[in-house]
Amino acid sequence: MLEQRIEQQFIDSADLKYQAAQILNKPIFAAIQAILSSVTSGGKVLACGNGGSAADAQHFAAEFVGRFERERPELAAIALTTDSSIITAIGNDYDFNQIFSKQVRALGQSTDVLLAISTSGNSANVIAAIQAAHEREMTVVALTGKGGGKIAQTLRETDVNICVPSERTARIQEVHLLALHCICDGVDYQLLGESDNL
Repeated sequence: MLEQRIEQQFIDSADLKYQAAQILNKPIFAAIQAILSSVTSGGKVLACGNGGSAADAQHFAAEFVGRFERERPELAAIALTTDSSIITAIGNDYDFNQIFSKQVRALGQSTDVLLAISTSGNSANVIAAIQAAHEREMTVVALTGKGGGKIAQTLRETDVNICVPSERTARIQEVHLLALHCICDGVDYQLLGESDNL
């Protein structure tokens, strides 16, 4: 019984990825263009999210600053989820909903991109970060699910919403990781061209 359940998890994940491939192709392409434009003009990516999405933000920043699958010059990315002193100071002195927005106001510039990750699309601190990014005239790339939630309503026409067509948090997060890998690969492809090995 448990073995069947495990197998079904793989099947469900694969089915959603096949379904999402066509739906998310254009928004992922738009995200690659926005991020490429930023990092090639001296900008950076500021990434944020909660829980598993915080891990995804850090994962993305690591692959940008280090490398994805090929050697290339370092690309500027900062996960706003990693400085425990900043997060706890803002959470204690102000409000948990401001832990990302204050960092965006401190670090963000108009050439930067905010990578805002929320499986529900309703994370209040991520929405506040998007609003702060708009104040800084930054482009926002949002990774959402469940119809996009309040984030979908907060985004501007110049922003990008990669909204996974699912209601299940685990499945959404799995596709978010794939989308982030597509972005890393797309940026590398634009910068370096084809690879013999990939």
